[in-house]
Amino acid sequence: MSTARPDRDWIAAHIPHRGSMCLLDAVEAWDAEHIHCISRSHLATDNPLRSDGRLGALTAIEYAAQAMAVHGALLATSADATAIASPGFLGSARGVSCLVDRLDDIEDTLDVRAERLSADTRTLLYAFSVSAAGRLLVHGRAAVVLGTAALTD
Repeated sequence: MSTARPDRDWIAAHIPHRGSMCLLDAVEAWDAEHIHCISRSHLATDNPLRSDGRLGALTAIEYAAQAMAVHGALLATSADATAIASPGFLGSARGVSCLVDRLDDIEDTLDVRAERLSADTRTLLYAFSVSAAGRLLVHGRAAVVLGTAALTD
């Protein structure tokens, strides 16, 4: 895995999410099939995914989706990339297991990991997990449909 550590500014410049909707702080490591990002935005009181002051566990899917987008951007900008550089959107999330009710009461940094399981010209399939201090919080699979993406401010 590469130990290059793109920071939040790099991430925000390479995915459609801006401002507080850019949830990831940095990339810890990545290679052609995997990415490991970190985040502390789950603790921010102005996190745009909060509802009634809480950040539900299912919001981990958005953290993972952003890690997948960053993975695509890293692959597309790497010198030896054979990746598809198309924008995309989250098509589905399956087999999602939430082992906690919420994320905002987790004091540790979130570890957001994704593994690309398959890819073709139209879709990508990833397995993902979100954990903190070695404790698994949420995991599942997500399909990304390539070709169009809605921008989020």
